[in-house]
Amino acid sequence: MFYATLRTPGFKAFRLTSTVIFAILLLALLQGCVTNNTISDGADANLMLKGHDPVAYFTMGKHVLGKPDIKADHAGVIYRFASADHHQMFLKSPDKFVPQYGGFCANGMVYGIPWGGDPDTWKIIDGRLFIFGGEASKKYFLMDEKRNLALADSYWKSEVKGTQPRLQTWKRLVIRVPHYKSGKALEAEWQAHQSEKAIAPKAAL
Repeated sequence: MFYATLRTPGFKAFRLTSTVIFAILLLALLQGCVTNNTISDGADANLMLKGHDPVAYFTMGKHVLGKPDIKADHAGVIYRFASADHHQMFLKSPDKFVPQYGGFCANGMVYGIPWGGDPDTWKIIDGRLFIFGGEASKKYFLMDEKRNLALADSYWKSEVKGTQPRLQTWKRLVIRVPHYKSGKALEAEWQAHQSEKAIAPKAAL
């Protein structure tokens, strides 16, 4: 009888609900955590951008690895730099160069998910550095840049910043945002946009 009860839909729903509630409560208890996409490398336990120079994106227009011996600690994380000049520029105005959303994928942040983020896939928008989890994530984000920026900024400020990244990600994979779209749906939308762009010049002739 006991094991039969465990297999009933009602009990399974209760167990799922209890798990979700527990995760949310745990997430609340961990508020105040630093939400950054960091790795450990050598002596640097909280290294941002996988060691890439944040200033180089702005001055050189490309992603460049920094040197382990030229670095700065800012807001509890470590940044490396390709040159002493870049190091000094950062120290004077760090907020100008740090990546948005703790270095997590900007497209993931549209859905309240601090997940992924590759320093070699990026874009500077209105003087802000955005990192993406790959070319696909970048192209999906740029399909509706203005809307996605507003959503990502909103979720970062109101929900994600200060949380434990893995728990926040788990939460939003279980309790999805109203505008959630799967990778398949986003790809179909992107393909439709490409078709529209191809048709538009012909229609103008």
